[in-house]
Amino acid sequence: MIKYLRLIAELGKMKITFAVSLTTIAGYVLANDGFDTGLILPTLGIFLLACGSSALNHYQERDKDAMMERTKDRPIPSGKISPSGAMIIAILFIVSGAYLLYFGSGFLAMQLGLLALIWYNAIYTPLKRKTAFAVVPGSIIGAIPPVVGWVAAGGSLTNPQVLILAFFFFIWQVPHFWLLLLKYGKEYEQAGFPSLTSIYTENQIRNITFIWTLATAIASLMIATFGVIDSIITKILLLLAAIWLVIAFADLILRKNQAFNPFKYFMKINYFVLMVLFLLTLDVYL
Repeated sequence: MIKYLRLIAELGKMKITFAVSLTTIAGYVLANDGFDTGLILPTLGIFLLACGSSALNHYQERDKDAMMERTKDRPIPSGKISPSGAMIIAILFIVSGAYLLYFGSGFLAMQLGLLALIWYNAIYTPLKRKTAFAVVPGSIIGAIPPVVGWVAAGGSLTNPQVLILAFFFFIWQVPHFWLLLLKYGKEYEQAGFPSLTSIYTENQIRNITFIWTLATAIASLMIATFGVIDSIITKILLLLAAIWLVIAFADLILRKNQAFNPFKYFMKINYFVLMVLFLLTLDVYL
């Protein structure tokens, strides 16, 4: 039984989909001015939809996964499950997630959730095989879950506050995914994926990564200027977090003689986003 549960968790990439759910909670709490039981169904719905999208991605990229050291032990290429079995699990995840979103939050929330799935599996995934810059349009995926939480709590889809919130999560996704792709750049090239490492020199990659990270820090400060948060304490902490992020990534351009470890910076930008999520939810109680 445990073996099958681990297999399902691996297909659903549940560590990643759990993080997606946190952004949904943040959107709900900000629109609702606090936690309540109403956030359970939309959060669970997004979690299941994200699991379904991930399982579907396993099916779509099974040929490429078999070619890369990092992914060759995934469920389908390793033979733990058949492609058709993975597809059945993906469909069950998707249908249950869409139902929970509709039942708990309404038609608009379900539409947005399905939009994220379509964007990931029908646009971003095929685009990765065509261009190394697929991550830029693909980052729209990360902007949708907090919007789902927002509308699930009764917030307006056209409210400038939710738009700037979505913009922040869109901007963050670019360096987040880019750094991960850079870590495995050579493997992606061997599998036939276009890779940034085959287009730019290391110094160019350092410069571009720093620019995107600076944009992420600026986008986080825009959250305060649009009135998403009110407490002066939260604003100061957000400013300090943004300054820390810029300083942490400044080494990319100031110390170019040091070895470039993309995963080190990947973790730093993730810590920053977790801090932003914490401050957003904390603000409603200050």
